[in-house]
Amino acid sequence: MTTHKGSLSRRSMLKGGAALAATAAISPYIVFRAQAAPAAGELAMIAATPNSNGAFEKLYLLKGDPLAGPIKAIVTETGAAVPMSGLEMGERRLLRLMHFNDLHNHITEMHAKKGDTHVFSQMVKQVKDARANAVADEVVLFVSGGDDHTGSIFDELLGWSPDEFIADAGYRVYSAGGVDVAVLGNHEFDRGAAVLKKGIETDASFPLLSANVHGSSDLKRDEDYFAAVIGEAKGLRIGFVGLTTSVDTRVGQPADPKLAVASPLEAVRNVLPAVASVADIVVVLSHCGYGGDQHKSGKAGTARTVGEGDFAIAQAIAPLTDKPIVIIGAHTHTKLNAEGIDTDNVVEGVLITQAQAHGAYLGEIAISIRSDNGRKGWFTSVGLRPTKARDQRVKAGEAGYETFEQEADYDVDFEQTHVAPLIKALDTRLNEVIGQVPDDTLVSNERTFADRYVGETALANFMNDALVRRSEDFPGGRIDVALFNASGITSGLPQGPLSFRQWYDVMPYADGVHVATMTGAQIRDMLQSNAKRVLRPEEVSKVDTSAFVSRGFLHFSSALRYTIKLNASAIEATATAITIAGKPIEDVLDRQFKVAFNTYVALGGFGETWNGKPIGGDVPGQIPSMDLRGLPFDHTGMVYRNEVVALIREARTVGPDMGLTLDQRVRIEA
Repeated sequence: MTTHKGSLSRRSMLKGGAALAATAAISPYIVFRAQAAPAAGELAMIAATPNSNGAFEKLYLLKGDPLAGPIKAIVTETGAAVPMSGLEMGERRLLRLMHFNDLHNHITEMHAKKGDTHVFSQMVKQVKDARANAVADEVVLFVSGGDDHTGSIFDELLGWSPDEFIADAGYRVYSAGGVDVAVLGNHEFDRGAAVLKKGIETDASFPLLSANVHGSSDLKRDEDYFAAVIGEAKGLRIGFVGLTTSVDTRVGQPADPKLAVASPLEAVRNVLPAVASVADIVVVLSHCGYGGDQHKSGKAGTARTVGEGDFAIAQAIAPLTDKPIVIIGAHTHTKLNAEGIDTDNVVEGVLITQAQAHGAYLGEIAISIRSDNGRKGWFTSVGLRPTKARDQRVKAGEAGYETFEQEADYDVDFEQTHVAPLIKALDTRLNEVIGQVPDDTLVSNERTFADRYVGETALANFMNDALVRRSEDFPGGRIDVALFNASGITSGLPQGPLSFRQWYDVMPYADGVHVATMTGAQIRDMLQSNAKRVLRPEEVSKVDTSAFVSRGFLHFSSALRYTIKLNASAIEATATAITIAGKPIEDVLDRQFKVAFNTYVALGGFGETWNGKPIGGDVPGQIPSMDLRGLPFDHTGMVYRNEVVALIREARTVGPDMGLTLDQRVRIEA
């Protein structure tokens, strides 16, 4: 496959661009020092080439260390003056921000019976139409709130190393579709910073932002991503600052041990005043989550740990400038302002918005900006535009036909030119039949979603037992126990032939295999914590179990068996009758066992708290969790999903003989 011809490489983008123009209106943050390298407390404003398919006429990258302290000066590359504002006094512009977040590579949803839903091409059509119909003083931008990777079969084009890389499907279609700027989400790092860097260099002709990611040996700030940028169109200057969640990003991995994520609040406080001084409006692309601390929203069926989220960010930045500020959020998959501005989402005049996830909506914010008006009466409209699902079984004239995607709803030429080649590259992998599901009674979507948070789950049993079987050939030897978190199982299976695509839907996340050495006593403690995380009978009717119940409930392979006694409350729940390899746990408390973790749990479960913090997900009592991060891990480099798929290919079946069963390895008692 060749690189998309319509986009520039990152390298060429950074080399291009015109010099900054002189003007009399100078920001107090600007100093003039020709060819200056930014020192601590400075950002260098460097002209670059914007995405040729986007709306920016000019693009300026702000380079420097946003974490060394408050930015006190912006230095120019050539010494030319930089205007405080792109607008003359009293001049007005209409800015239309078209935004999406957490697409997770759901570019086109492929379905054998319903037909393909052209998610991103629907958004492209709407953006193109808005740009074509824009009036003389109107600017239409297209931006991503991050998490553009992990979650669809298109991820397989990335490979697991730069040598395996074929394409970054998300960034490639974003470049062709006219995306102007994006922020780095936590899932961008799932396959490692080296693979992410390859994707940026090859396929992103728009800038990637994060003011608080730092330290990577592979991904370089000011080269691969930037703290902030300034875009200009029709005389309007728009400043963008990027922030990445410090809660859920995979840091400290053996391949890139110094990768870290600093406090988003620290970063935005340091950077935003300086950016605001050279812009008419500031847009914070916040991949930090709606809410703050622990908050229930979006994909979380219960409260999840957000940390320094959008509430705290808005409160921190509102006093820093009187310019208009918008926070385009992400990470929590929250639907905000669907029917117009919800006043709960305006904090001290700062708008917070988000467009759910997976392309369900394209967000739209229309803003009237006057150079002398600050944040007074500047919103004209805010809302979400739903995309349509395809169901080709419903014919014209039948009930509901208009609610399903038709050709007029998406950019057909864009889909054929830019998405179809990516799908073709995937065809062999997508359609490969890796086995058979002889009976879906225990593994259907309905059964899997009903079981995964409340106790034993057949699909989880199969996955964990499969990894134990595969470990016979592991370089480090056979493992004793395998585990996987309930929220990482995102689909069931239908009866019949099983394709790679269908199994990918079950395990979409890029989890590796990490083998810890644990004593029997540590395993006992882990089960005691797990007993307090199970969704209790009195909670089931109040929770959508098809969504994420973010409390970190774990499933185990067959060697580990136990009973959860619910007792009167979660804090009183206990694990009893624990056996491992047929022996009571009390007899092997000092013995060491090899336990295979998936990456998410090995890193502490992030918001699902296997990290010493109180168990979340609406579990009452502030119950401290067990911190698994300090265990001695062998980071095998193997991928959990790949090992399970290899076993399915070998056995050619997903059935009782291969561990697809409910064998009462965990019992639930009142």
